Amino acid sequence: MSAPSPSPTPQAPPAASSSSAPANPRSRVILASLIGTTIEFYDFYVYATAAVLVFPHLFFPAGDATTALLQSFAVFGAAMVARPIGAVIFGHLGDKHGRKATLVGALLTMGIATFAIGLLPTYLMVGWLAPLLLVILRIAQGFALGGEWSGAALVATENAPKGKRAWYGTFPQLGAPIGFIIANGLFLIIAAALPSDDPSMPSEAFLEWGWRIPFLFSVVMVIVGLWVRLRLVESTAFSSASAAGKLTKLPLATVFQKHWRQLVLGTFFMLATYVLFYLMTTFSLSYGRSPVTPEDPTVQPGLGYSYNTFVLMLIAGVVFFGIFTLISGPLADRWGRRKTLIWVTLGIIVFGLLWVPLLGAGTVGVMAWLVIGFSLMGLTFGPMGALLPELFPTNVRYTGSGISYNVSSILGAAVAPFIAVALWSAGDGSPFWVGVYLAVMAVLTLIALILSTETKDVDIDA
Repeated sequence: MSAPSPSPTPQAPPAASSSSAPANPRSRVILASLIGTTIEFYDFYVYATAAVLVFPHLFFPAGDATTALLQSFAVFGAAMVARPIGAVIFGHLGDKHGRKATLVGALLTMGIATFAIGLLPTYLMVGWLAPLLLVILRIAQGFALGGEWSGAALVATENAPKGKRAWYGTFPQLGAPIGFIIANGLFLIIAAALPSDDPSMPSEAFLEWGWRIPFLFSVVMVIVGLWVRLRLVESTAFSSASAAGKLTKLPLATVFQKHWRQLVLGTFFMLATYVLFYLMTTFSLSYGRSPVTPEDPTVQPGLGYSYNTFVLMLIAGVVFFGIFTLISGPLADRWGRRKTLIWVTLGIIVFGLLWVPLLGAGTVGVMAWLVIGFSLMGLTFGPMGALLPELFPTNVRYTGSGISYNVSSILGAAVAPFIAVALWSAGDGSPFWVGVYLAVMAVLTLIALILSTETKDVDIDA
């Protein structure tokens, strides 16, 4: 059986060759692709942290602590379902009208939704209306992120110098660890300023008003992001495609008719990345803070760290996420995206099978688990900024890369925290089956990579 390969695309006209000078200065490209995704991921992480720390108490009160946590994670997953819709809408606009205005719209949508969450009444104030409003705003967040990532990746890769696309493609990816550090660092500062007597629970002041600060603070970051993005001009690739009349009326129809193999492969390329991503950032916060021997029978046993301690450990691990995201770019430019990711995915499979011995080795083992997991996260996430855009021609690149990236969010991220909590419960507090789940998802990604072909030398201007 021969491996499916990307559909052939027409060669770009001489004016749009890869040797043409980029339309934007390199510093502006890097900053615009980095700052937007940093803000978007900051907004997303703020919700992810609150989904563990706050929302089960304020928006989903229940007699069973695990049930309340699962309900909170279900709303977390609702945003992932909205992401492919955002990818289709913003992708259509980006492939027809350009990257710049589309990216500004995505950033504004995310910023308004996040700010509004910080103003929401709780369940005790308005009853069922509180979780309903939370779901609506969470869906808006997912819708916005569905259009943000692919646009930022295209700004980076379509303006990259020859031979450095994967390196430039790591800058929008770097927004994930930076956004995580800012979001969780702010929560950590607030939690330290409003300390709790019970390390497994936030303080009363934190639950009353402290948790709102990170959501409201997002408006400052959005203003900065808009200032940078409004200074962008369109990439040479899109401008040339538009001038040559190569833009398509219905990018969604075109990408499904002519490039469906790339859509499927791209979706599975991202699967292990998404599962690892949300297990390391969202599930780990629940597992790390849960008491070793909980008094409440509905609470699953965990590592027993206080919130402040474990978030500091998480932030230390995320530093390695950022470092290895940057390292992955030159590796993928030198060795190719496919070969680099095959080796990294094999590493993720092994890592998934080592959860119990690592997490059972005390604080040193837990830190090793965080460092290894986040390092692998950087190595697998970094090359995706170039790989997914390279699968598609210019006239459907925003739509195609966005759909692959965000459909994978449903298969991976939307269900990962929910499945992880269920497997944690099924294992009577052991994370063994959660690690096996990660390994199985990585096997699916490995199969997709083996069936693919290398994209390092494709013409991004085609």
